[in-house]
Amino acid sequence: MTQPMAPAATLAEGLCASARRIAVPSILLGTFLGNLDASIANVALPTIARDLVADPASTVWVVNAYQLIFAMAVLPLAALGEKLGYRRVFLCGVAGFTLASLGCALAPSLSWLVAARVVQGLCGACMSTIVPALLRMVFPPHMGGRAISLLALTVALSTAAGPSVAAVILTLGDWRWLFAINLPIGLVALGASYRFLPRTPGAERRIDVPGALLNAATLALIIIGLGHVGEAGHHGVAALQIVLGLVVAVVLVRHQRSRQTPMLPLDLMRVPVLALSSLTSVACYMAQTLAYVGMPFLLQHTFARSEAATGLLITPWPLVIVFIAPLAGRLSDRFDSARMSALGLGVFAVGLASLAWLPADASDWGIAWRMVICGVGFGFFQTPNNRIIMMGAPRERSGAASGLMTIARTVGMTLGAAVVALLFDLYGDDGARAAMVSATILAALGGSVSLLRVRAKARAG
Repeated sequence: MTQPMAPAATLAEGLCASARRIAVPSILLGTFLGNLDASIANVALPTIARDLVADPASTVWVVNAYQLIFAMAVLPLAALGEKLGYRRVFLCGVAGFTLASLGCALAPSLSWLVAARVVQGLCGACMSTIVPALLRMVFPPHMGGRAISLLALTVALSTAAGPSVAAVILTLGDWRWLFAINLPIGLVALGASYRFLPRTPGAERRIDVPGALLNAATLALIIIGLGHVGEAGHHGVAALQIVLGLVVAVVLVRHQRSRQTPMLPLDLMRVPVLALSSLTSVACYMAQTLAYVGMPFLLQHTFARSEAATGLLITPWPLVIVFIAPLAGRLSDRFDSARMSALGLGVFAVGLASLAWLPADASDWGIAWRMVICGVGFGFFQTPNNRIIMMGAPRERSGAASGLMTIARTVGMTLGAAVVALLFDLYGDDGARAAMVSATILAALGGSVSLLRVRAKARAG
């Protein structure tokens, strides 16, 4: 049975409670699918390299290809969602991701696997970019924080479950099952989404092909350049790629300025609160990436913890977000989101500082409760901050706001990975502690920027 087109006025107030209980799990299942796959692929890289007789440097492209195409596709797909309707783009993403997962599971060579991962990255961007806009259509405006908190909860669950799921699958079977597991999940998500999601209306706008190409070139040059930052002997190449990327970015901005509804959300970035929220998000995700990459090295090299113990000690961070996200969502619908996210970043900075300066005789419990503080702080930042971005944009620009949320997270994580690689290159084994100190500083700076939003909102009011 085909789902009828929901009137725009109805969507402006969201769906009724009974319809939401069916539509929301359909949306979040697609999010769980994409995030689970992203978090389990890294674990299998050594096994994939051995099975497909490939060198480690080439095998890393199983991860890099996904991340690169994902970043390049976010803003064009956000614009496409506004034109064609969010439901249609989301369904294409779920269907394509499921089909590409089959391609990954059957891959006879590394080239085949990387090509299938490119398709996964494109379709994963379809799902991740569109989900916040879909949730905004489904929930009434006064429940915006709750909608974003469910998204954060789903991401935290899939991130926390990823390594454990990967470990179980690799213990019991072949690495190909890491991708084959997506097939039943994807089919269920596709069927439920097709059946229960309302048809969202599209908007009259032209597809900006030159803008999409400039966007892709900008991100490809900058991301690849940042990836070379930490490689000895490649600093000159990295600098050239980053500079070329920035030049193309300037051309992209000039091209987008003349458009009424730009693919690059310049109209949203002119709103001080949204601009500051995006910068805060970049800083916070940089800090998170620095900590996620640096902490395992610190635990294993400085505190002599095993790989298994390291995984268990880091787990409280994403796990506590599962419980914090719903609470933060409800509170952000009642209290000022800017102050809440600033408070969260303050707690996050304290947690990071306590990890950066761990005592030499730190116990497992002493490490674990510090991880809990980081998770609490990040959870109280993430949901209110994303609520500001989504609910602060005009409803007809929900796709652009979704893209802004996603690209801020992607840029922050990419910059964080580049900085931690550079720190290891500069400081060797001390790079792990330097990464934790840098993460602390970034979280504190993000909190300061977050407080500026309170002043910006007061001026706007």
